[in-house]
Amino acid sequence: MLYAGFDLGGTQLKYGVIDSRGKVVYKNKTNSPPDIEQLLETISRCWQELTSIWGKKIYSVGFGFAGFFSLKKKRILNSPNYQALNNFPLFPALRKILPVPFSIHNDANLAAYGEYLYGSGKKAHSLVFLTIGTGVGSGIILNGELWQGTEGFAGELGHITVNPDGFPCNCGSRGCLETEVSATALVRNYREFKPSDENLTARDVYLRARKGDRAAVKSFEKCGYFLGLGLSIVINFLNPEKIILGGGVMNSGNWLLKPTLSEVKKRAIPFSLASCEIKKASLGNDAGFIGAAAWARSQARRSGSKK
Repeated sequence: MLYAGFDLGGTQLKYGVIDSRGKVVYKNKTNSPPDIEQLLETISRCWQELTSIWGKKIYSVGFGFAGFFSLKKKRILNSPNYQALNNFPLFPALRKILPVPFSIHNDANLAAYGEYLYGSGKKAHSLVFLTIGTGVGSGIILNGELWQGTEGFAGELGHITVNPDGFPCNCGSRGCLETEVSATALVRNYREFKPSDENLTARDVYLRARKGDRAAVKSFEKCGYFLGLGLSIVINFLNPEKIILGGGVMNSGNWLLKPTLSEVKKRAIPFSLASCEIKKASLGNDAGFIGAAAWARSQARRSGSKK
């Protein structure tokens, strides 16, 4: 039996198929459509593509969407990076496309679930996953279960306040971890330390840090300071077995990780820190659709099937 997963990002829709052991047997990607009608058309086309290859072997489908997914209302209440999803009745629309069981959840939660089952979090009973890119997404596994909260909004560590006087965040607050650690923050830091009107990306800052540009190094140090604050809060509050760090910004490796760990050591309770392993994610860009596929499988099983 096979299981399909979709991971909708701001620029790309990644999708694929896994087997019962979590092995990826097929994957693909396409551009994220600009509106809901085209999104549904794209999902329908991708589903036809998958069934043309695997036929009726695909038992269930999972969808990871960025935003605040309500378990009670079964829809995305707000998606800052894909506003076409806001309050749209996804379940009735997808039922018209899919003849198999399907499930929906927040994309970072499902990426966390994927890393827990098949990635760097394998065999852990509790972990916290953060993906650091344009924003900061996160998910929590406690005692082997995805922690969803009362209505599905748990695990939004990107929106804990680490700088009360910081920049406004898309969530409506200010100084969130997301505003201080993301790719955007890295570029903003660089311009603060070395004013410039040139068009820069986070990768540019990384490459300049490697060449010894002091402003670039300090930019990573500032992001690491705030990430360290955030992780120490997580460690002191949850005492997790593992913290898994993924996303594009983590491709910088020790440029971000070293100042982060330095700050964590200053602020985390030593006993909790000693029992927590902090490591990089291993599934890369596949974590989202792998986790979505695995989540759909688990939900289908819980609803009565043992396939």
